[in-house]
Amino acid sequence: MSQRPFAQIDVFTATATLGNPVAVVLDGSGLDDAALQRFARWTNLSETTFVLPPTDPAADYRLRIFTPGGELPFAGHPTLGSCFAWLAAGGRPQRADRIVQQCAKGLIEIRRDGQRLAFAAPAMQASAPAPSVLAKVAAALGLPAVQVCQARLLDNGPQWLTLLLDSADTVLALEPDHAQLANLKQKVGVVGVYTQDEATSLIAKSSREARAFGTPADAPLIEVRAFAAPIGVPEDPVTGSLNASLAQWLIGAGELPAAYVAAQGTALGRAGRVHVTRDAAGQVWVGGDCVGCIEGTVRL
Repeated sequence: MSQRPFAQIDVFTATATLGNPVAVVLDGSGLDDAALQRFARWTNLSETTFVLPPTDPAADYRLRIFTPGGELPFAGHPTLGSCFAWLAAGGRPQRADRIVQQCAKGLIEIRRDGQRLAFAAPAMQASAPAPSVLAKVAAALGLPAVQVCQARLLDNGPQWLTLLLDSADTVLALEPDHAQLANLKQKVGVVGVYTQDEATSLIAKSSREARAFGTPADAPLIEVRAFAAPIGVPEDPVTGSLNASLAQWLIGAGELPAAYVAAQGTALGRAGRVHVTRDAAGQVWVGGDCVGCIEGTVRL
């Protein structure tokens, strides 16, 4: 075992404890897969990452991403949080306007929008779910069919069966049977659209959240929840990969505008905010604030 630099970053929030934390081991060299997985189980966070030297000369660093239940080829909040930690520890990208992360999904570009980081959503595949699977998932969520407007299997590394529901209120009212979802072995994302009045009310509901997000321009357009019991995470507080895929799906389908803010984590007492834009070239960028919460060393 040796002492390794370590950080814990709260992602998709400007106020610590309101986002989604990621544990970042800033030097994962010399650790085998079993050691990486063991540490990820021990942190008991939705994701733990390990920074390594890149093997692709175009990349600034390489990242391996683990949940308590296994390794992911890509994930959004670990990408932003790990990049934030790498920069804070003195990392210097090859290009001033971009950081390039290498992961199992490939090369992921990250840009700096002022103090905020945003990653380029990787290529996504969408398909129609089997009706039998959709029916079982809806039952596990306690959803009558009339409240499910559309459904797609979205895959950008992680795969999410994603449901567009009839309202943000329906999303927030869900009380899933997590054991049933685990047995189905299907990660599930749900999204509902706010009315303007509902979004403004959400922003203003507490002074703490208002200080972090309380301008009309930051009012969320949608509410998102992510249920990942099959990988040991009953509900993920804020999920970059899911938000990336659903943005590509719903902007492309004309259901959402080319720029908006998503709220996630409300049902867990968090106040995650995901800032989504699609640029003139059609690339979707998924951004969020990051806050360093823990900095030190870990013995691994």
